[in-house]
Amino acid sequence: MLCTLVMTFIGRDRPGLVNMIASRVADEGGAWLESRLARLAGEFAGIVRVEAPAARVAALTASLRELETQGLRVTIAASHADEEVKRAGVKLELLCLDRPGIVSEVTAAISSLGVNIEEFESGLVEAAFTGQPMFMATLRLHAPQTLVRDELRRRMEKLASEMIADIVLTGEQ
Repeated sequence: MLCTLVMTFIGRDRPGLVNMIASRVADEGGAWLESRLARLAGEFAGIVRVEAPAARVAALTASLRELETQGLRVTIAASHADEEVKRAGVKLELLCLDRPGIVSEVTAAISSLGVNIEEFESGLVEAAFTGQPMFMATLRLHAPQTLVRDELRRRMEKLASEMIADIVLTGEQ
């Protein structure tokens, strides 16, 4: 029987960091299924979904925990993928002048509708003519099937008006 694990890790960025994790997964008969990895402010962090034989999960967990002696913080959890709810995919793109509270306002509006954030990527860019910092974000959302898409669109348009932001909402292909 196979078990699915989700792990997160963070540590000072350096060459070979991903290989340190991948080789331990492979050594225990595991398969790397999907991941999101990124370097931010000199740290390298990721979330990874792996599948491993149930009989080797304890050994894999112990092997990954050994990486903590090398400055890598690791958390490991059993996946609950079978509990996922059927949802419709939506992509949201946001651009506005940077200021405190943007992420809080956007996520509050999204969660109040029962919409789940599956992916969130953000950063700062300079405005074309003024050079002012602009906050840019792309979110992949999963809305419950019961949510009327127009309701989500109205909420996002209202938020865009309040924030003086450009928000583009599209269904996923």
